[in-house]
Amino acid sequence: MPHPPLAPGWVDRPHLHFAAGDMALESGETLRDAFVSYVVHGDPSRLAGGAGILVCTAIGSTHHRLDFLIGPAAALDTDRHCVVVADALGNGLSSSPSNSASQPGAAFPRIAIRDMVESQRRLLDYLGGSRLQAVVGASMGGMQALQWAVSEPRRMARVVAITPMARTARWSQLMNEMSRRALFADDECTLPRPRAEAMRLWAPLTQLVMPRSPEAIEAIGSQDALSEEVARAEREGVAQGPDAFDWCCQSRSYDAHDVGTTPGFDGDTERALASIEAEVLIAAPTSDLYNPPFMAREAARSIRRARFIELPGHDGHRSASGVSPISTLALRDAITAFLRGDTRNA
Repeated sequence: MPHPPLAPGWVDRPHLHFAAGDMALESGETLRDAFVSYVVHGDPSRLAGGAGILVCTAIGSTHHRLDFLIGPAAALDTDRHCVVVADALGNGLSSSPSNSASQPGAAFPRIAIRDMVESQRRLLDYLGGSRLQAVVGASMGGMQALQWAVSEPRRMARVVAITPMARTARWSQLMNEMSRRALFADDECTLPRPRAEAMRLWAPLTQLVMPRSPEAIEAIGSQDALSEEVARAEREGVAQGPDAFDWCCQSRSYDAHDVGTTPGFDGDTERALASIEAEVLIAAPTSDLYNPPFMAREAARSIRRARFIELPGHDGHRSASGVSPISTLALRDAITAFLRGDTRNA
């Protein structure tokens, strides 16, 4: 997808690109001429001193997803850290079906979450970030953050995973399957529907049903207002929604993920999580209709040095998007204390 229009609260930074070269993927395929889009907040020289923070991006999202947590004196404090935000493979800015010259559309290879992590590892090697203060992410970004801690256990001191899953829940797979059926006329994701037709279902499903909660929808107030919300989501989806092949790419990565299938763990998710050496902060709301909250709790129980916080409010998956003042305040306070080593308040 092209870069979306800047929204209120987003921080505009120069868009940088790292040429990652050909990448051998978990699928056995090769991603040719891979590249990673990224932005840097703060002083890049802090990376070499161990004061770097890597932020991983969510499904269908960009490097702006956690801007509400980044800045001077913010939770991800750019007065103290260099914050690198890397766009995940398949999001339309890094290597994706929509922008690949040699493997466009349905010819783009299958990408795993661990392939995303590998592309970021290459980026950090290039930038000189051999040891990180933290890896941070929400939703699929939180899934990448946990995978980082399993794949590179000594590379970071801390991990912040918001609304994550260590293994994708069947419910989440169902939501993603429904979203792909809205976009494509076939199960293989080779025949995209006309965009206006696809957005009639994809947009309200992914923008209203999956990220919100019944309480949040009830607050809309009237059926007429709800119908207008659906129509607005549809219009915005037509204008700004992701490329269908990009969404298929990332949602399949989402569906297939399990840290237990990391080489050396033989499919044992709990053993993979128990191997994590970093301190981990996991945060999730009580009502999430995309990533079930019990998955975040289960992950926290399996990590030796993990802390779990429950995000207040009724905003569902959007609790990690900066739209809920009460959840945003809870996140900012918890992350700030956690990164400063204050065990009393994290």
